[in-house]
Amino acid sequence: MKLRKLGFLAIGLFDGADPGPGHESTLKIIELGERLGFDSAWVRHRHLQYGISSPVALLAAASQRTSRIELGTAVIPLGWENPLRLAEDLATVDILSGGRLNPGVSVGPPMNYDHVKDALYPDTAEAEDFGHPRVRRLLDFVRGERASGFSGVQGFESFSDRVQPHSPGLGARMWYGGGSLRSARWAGENAMNFLTSSVVKAEEAPEEMGEAGEAGGTGEPLDFAAIQLSHIRAFRAHHPEGERARVSQGLVVIPTDSASPSQRAKYEEYARTRLPRTAAPQGPARLMFAPDLVGTSEEIAERLRAHVAFREVDEVAFALPFTFGHDDYVQILTDIATRLGPALGRPATTG
Repeated sequence: MKLRKLGFLAIGLFDGADPGPGHESTLKIIELGERLGFDSAWVRHRHLQYGISSPVALLAAASQRTSRIELGTAVIPLGWENPLRLAEDLATVDILSGGRLNPGVSVGPPMNYDHVKDALYPDTAEAEDFGHPRVRRLLDFVRGERASGFSGVQGFESFSDRVQPHSPGLGARMWYGGGSLRSARWAGENAMNFLTSSVVKAEEAPEEMGEAGEAGGTGEPLDFAAIQLSHIRAFRAHHPEGERARVSQGLVVIPTDSASPSQRAKYEEYARTRLPRTAAPQGPARLMFAPDLVGTSEEIAERLRAHVAFREVDEVAFALPFTFGHDDYVQILTDIATRLGPALGRPATTG
């Protein structure tokens, strides 16, 4: 499948003692992405860490410094959010951006929940539901379902029974970040778009998802690419739009075409230290990690073309590594836009 949309994902690290420069660096990277012709820029979400804690606010700023590039979150963990309030924020930023927001969300209890629950939900910590119904509530509010039993005039003020502002196209640009077959099916059944990343759960695919040895039917454990492929196919099998349903794949991709010798050495060492975790499922959740792809654009393109899940998508959001510097990101994004993208069939463009 020909690559149609080229995106990237940034984490937005900053110094806790001086957070301004880190946030500004992320905004400048998004501006650079637009100039280089990327179709989308995505930001990660981190709470009580030294990474972007409020991506919606940051993307509001980015929307005023760009005019074309789509702006996404990958992903907002809804366990930290009130779906009604988040729906208002998302709609507001979508209006400000001219309809460019692509909100990605996920479910599950907040990370380190036992340590934060008293601050986050002091009265309802044990009663909170962190499953799919929380996403369903957000979707309904974004898509214009009623949020109140009252609408009309009260005194001098007018009230709506639906979230305001309402951005009509936003509901079709909601993404679900999932790493399991269950998540993939649910996203499809609820007509969301699907974000699949460099982490999946080690599980066998059902036989109907593909041919033996590729995406299921063998009865044996599958490798990362085959598992990811089974998720993509399960998502589309349950989505009203079928094969036209949108999927974006996120892998860590580090082209070295214009890198300096010291940068190449750093990139290779980064990938080397992370490679052992890709050999087998990790932890109680049995997570499988994709290897980082480091090399020239031609070498990376060859590896991607051999990746059975990559062959199933036409949108990507390549993830920038966590710990690199601003100049490294500039070099990596420039090589992705000008060399790797064309090697994958997407012509180089400038914003």
